[in-house]
Amino acid sequence: MACFNPRSDEALLSCAQMAAADRAAMSMGHFGEDLMEAAGMGVAQLALARTGIRRVLVLCGPGNNGGDGWVAARYLREAGCDVHVVFEGDVSALKGDAFTMARRYDGMTSAYDPSLLDDVDLVIDALFGAGLRGPLRGRAQQMVMDANRCNAFRLAVDVPSGLSGDTGQAEEAVFQADLTVTFFRKKPGHVLVPGRYHCGRVVVHDIGIPACVLDHIAPLAFENSPNLWRSHWPRKVPSNHKYQHGSVLVLGGRPPALGASRMTARAALRMGAGVVTLASPSDGYAIQAGALDEVMVAPYDNDSELGALMADRRRTVLAVGPGAGVGEALRRQVHLALAQRKPVVLDADALTSFEGQADALFAAIQSDVVMTPHGGEFQRVFGAQETAPDQTDGKLAITRAAAYRAGAILVHKGPDTVIVAPDGCAVIETAAPPDLATAGSGDVLAGCVAGLLAQGMPAMAAACCAVWSHGAAARNSGRGLVAGDLIAALPVISKEMELGLKSSVFR
Repeated sequence: MACFNPRSDEALLSCAQMAAADRAAMSMGHFGEDLMEAAGMGVAQLALARTGIRRVLVLCGPGNNGGDGWVAARYLREAGCDVHVVFEGDVSALKGDAFTMARRYDGMTSAYDPSLLDDVDLVIDALFGAGLRGPLRGRAQQMVMDANRCNAFRLAVDVPSGLSGDTGQAEEAVFQADLTVTFFRKKPGHVLVPGRYHCGRVVVHDIGIPACVLDHIAPLAFENSPNLWRSHWPRKVPSNHKYQHGSVLVLGGRPPALGASRMTARAALRMGAGVVTLASPSDGYAIQAGALDEVMVAPYDNDSELGALMADRRRTVLAVGPGAGVGEALRRQVHLALAQRKPVVLDADALTSFEGQADALFAAIQSDVVMTPHGGEFQRVFGAQETAPDQTDGKLAITRAAAYRAGAILVHKGPDTVIVAPDGCAVIETAAPPDLATAGSGDVLAGCVAGLLAQGMPAMAAACCAVWSHGAAARNSGRGLVAGDLIAALPVISKEMELGLKSSVFR
């Protein structure tokens, strides 16, 4: 499938793309001054929505982010707040719209003094936003560090100063916001870790840029939401039989990890697949068959028998890896699976087994393949050099490069799971709770992906839906959940999806 609707509210714009959106809006007759006025007014309105705001300190920088700050200061002053603007330098040296807005402000202005933070209710960071390249230095660094230590509510304009809007990577000194007000669309840095933790609550304020400008910008990054892939949600047809609802073959695990593949199989079934079969080595057949009711168990003794199970035309999706054991035997079985040219989900041991031999894995891919590595597995497959985020790369960029190299959809798991297709289309999950950090959680996710693929969902949509449903199941279960709780919650999540209920798991 192509990437998602460029006009989506979930689109994430890089700093360069946001600048392009500004230019496109101005070419359509929206004056830059009006956009800045709307931005600053929005900041002031959101600040005033918080009760008890009387004394305000606005830290203004030399660019357009500072211009937004000058506007916000003016509106806050007009609303009766005691406002003081800090600006280091000569206001007459400002350029463009920022100069215009500074001239319109007629309240208190001075250079920075730490005592200005005494007894303020609100500190607004309008120093640099997305316009900063490199670390904060000198007085700007001192202002941010002092502001972080004070007891006032902290609001950042666009992006907290010291944070990359593109990567979410933070410098040593970064403004620690309670609220970040951004404009038109969020940026990747708002939702990636650690940026997410520095932004606080993020509010997108409409400043009048028309959504049609996104048609030419063609964003390739999105925040995960049912709005992206709801149209691909598989719907049950009353006349269909079980195999028409999709059939998944899960490669069974080996002792002592027999339970991992069982969880994958159960999750695929609970995600809506009509038939799920666990292919079990004969020495584990009795245990697996005794532990599973709804999942069929098929024994095999060698690769030839396993290949026959995989080749069965009724089995439309293959899931390989959970608890399967690392080594040459599993590498052969992965190649067997890929040779079927069916959709394949590769997780856990199926990825680790190709450490140092990843190119052989990638060369064998001939169909839709979804890989679901956590950070350690990602590093084993793609190498440490490619997987160490720095200030110029970050998780989004390295996952994009890896997906292109592999020719597969990657679900790079973590607190900010990044899902990327080989063409660069990327989706970032932002609502998965920390309760998912529990044994077996990844095995369940692999089953969710397989179950949706089996029902005919396009691979990228299936990966995004599975990640979202996995997180929603965790939110439904709560603290202390175990992997089995996720599986039990999946039908509830699916039902609410189908009914379009606006419950607590939807956002």
